Amino acid sequence: MAKSGGRGRPRTSGKDAAAKRPARAGAPRSGGAKPGGGRSAAKKPSVKKPVPGPPAASDPPFIEGPFVLGAIPGATPGKWIDLWHERMPRVELVLRPIAVAEQREALTGTDHDDEALHAALVRLPIDADGLHIIPLYDETPVVVAAADSHLMAVDELTLADLAGEVVVVPEDDVHGVEVAGAVAASFPRPSDTGEAIAIAAAGVGIVIVPMSLARLHHRKDADFRPLRDGPVSTVALAWVAERTTPAVEAFVGIVRGRTANSSR
Repeated sequence: MAKSGGRGRPRTSGKDAAAKRPARAGAPRSGGAKPGGGRSAAKKPSVKKPVPGPPAASDPPFIEGPFVLGAIPGATPGKWIDLWHERMPRVELVLRPIAVAEQREALTGTDHDDEALHAALVRLPIDADGLHIIPLYDETPVVVAAADSHLMAVDELTLADLAGEVVVVPEDDVHGVEVAGAVAASFPRPSDTGEAIAIAAAGVGIVIVPMSLARLHHRKDADFRPLRDGPVSTVALAWVAERTTPAVEAFVGIVRGRTANSSR
C-alpha cells in the first residue's frame, strides 16, 4: 500500500504522473501506437512532378530540327553527318539528294516549303548571288572506259591520249571538257552519268567524270584512270545568306573542323 503524502493524498510514481499529464497539442506520443497496431508514420513529403533538365551541352536549346542537307551525286558527307549525330543527338539531320542541274533551285526554294534545304553540298560553279559558299575539296577527273580498253593499260592519262576516242557527254555532265581530236558520237546524249558509263562499259566510247561519280556508278565491266591534266571539280557547302540559322552555323563549324568546345 502506498504511503500517504503530506496532504493525505496517495503518492504516485513518476510513470503514473506522466500517464495522467495531458499531452501538449501537436506533441507526438512517445512509443505510442495507432489503434490499428502500426507505428505512427512521419509526415509524407509532397511529391513534385519531375521537371525536365536542360538539354545536353551537345544539343543547344536554340537548335531545332530537323536540319535538311542537300547533296549532289558523288558528295561524301558521311564524316560530317557522323559528327553531327555525335554532338547533337537530339537534332535530326535529313540528307536529301539533289541534281547538279537543279542545285541552286533546290537550295533557294521558299523557306515556308517543307522541302526547303537549310544547306547543300553543291558542285562549283554555281550562281553565288544571295548565297554563302565555302569550297570544301577538289575532285580528280577520271576517264571511264571498258575494262578491257587499251586506255586502261596505263596508270594515268592525259587529254592528248584521248584523241580519236568517242567522248560520251551525258546531260548532267559537270566538266564540259573539250578533247582535241575526239570523235563525235553518232547517238543522242545519254540522260545521266550512269547511262553514259554503261555505254562506255560496252566499249562504245569514254566518259570523263569526277572520281566520286566513277565510284558511285562502278561496274565490273568498266574501269577508270586519273586524267592528269583534266579540270578538277570543286565540291562546296552553300546556303542562302538570309537563312543563316544556328543549325547552319553548327554544321559550318563541323565541316570547318571546329571542336565541340570551340567558339564561333
